[in-house]
Amino acid sequence: MKIYNSIKDFQPVINPVVTIGTFDGVHLGHQKIFKRMKAEAKRIKGETVVITFHPHPRIVLGLDSANLKFVKTEKKKIEHIAKAGIDNLIIIEFTKEFASTSSKQFIKDLLVDYIHPAVLIIGYDHQFGNNRKGSIELLTSMGNQYGFIVEKVESQDIGEITISSTKIRNFLNQGDITGANKLLGHEYSITGKVVKGRSIGYNLGFPTANIEVGDEYKLIAAIGVYACRVQFQGITYKGMSNIGFRPTFDKGDLTIEVNIFDFEKNIYGKEITISFVARIRDEHKFRNTEALKVQLAKDKISTLKIL
Repeated sequence: MKIYNSIKDFQPVINPVVTIGTFDGVHLGHQKIFKRMKAEAKRIKGETVVITFHPHPRIVLGLDSANLKFVKTEKKKIEHIAKAGIDNLIIIEFTKEFASTSSKQFIKDLLVDYIHPAVLIIGYDHQFGNNRKGSIELLTSMGNQYGFIVEKVESQDIGEITISSTKIRNFLNQGDITGANKLLGHEYSITGKVVKGRSIGYNLGFPTANIEVGDEYKLIAAIGVYACRVQFQGITYKGMSNIGFRPTFDKGDLTIEVNIFDFEKNIYGKEITISFVARIRDEHKFRNTEALKVQLAKDKISTLKIL
């Protein structure tokens, strides 16, 4: 996948099939759009082009900034768009000045002049431009004017749930990893650098890797104990993770730690990814360390059954 950090750097392609969005989560609804784009690009012998924005518009505009968290970091979002088989990704720097661009300006001055789309495929709820005034009707009208086809992809549903990034964030905030993963179409994950902790897990016989997440806007799932997989240097291991404050000991800052099964490498300073499979239980305060050790042994059995 070719990545462009400005629409002005885009190298024109034949018959571009384009979509636009923020794509937080790169969930099954987004994947449905990408699949449709690839089918259309194959039909007209063109290439797929995804346009997204960084930083996220809500960060720049200060919308709900106190609670602003996202399912994926920018790096992971790009990785998942690439995995979807997209040919070209354009990342537009989102600024307050750019936010004032009208819908018609965006279509004419950027989309038409720089990309020359053959087909524009959008989600069922897509809006764009200043104050999100751009609509499917406006796009269709301007498509007729400038010679591109506009196609709307209907919502992707699982059961009675319409997939959306908001619903996924709500599931994660509730600790419902299974629900979130169903809508994502892949496992929710956290990537971070392994940092030194207080060796509490080691002294209990369950050594843990404590990770530090570098992105302040990364959404961390609810406090609890989880069955997980851990990716390190291309190899996947089984493990169990705790997100919480370790209340059995003196309560401190929120920590993200993982006990990696059958693993003895020194990975301080290295990057690992924890992929969450299921939530096992709440975090509890135990009367002593022996009671905690007994519970951790039970958690490991539960985790291995799940994995």
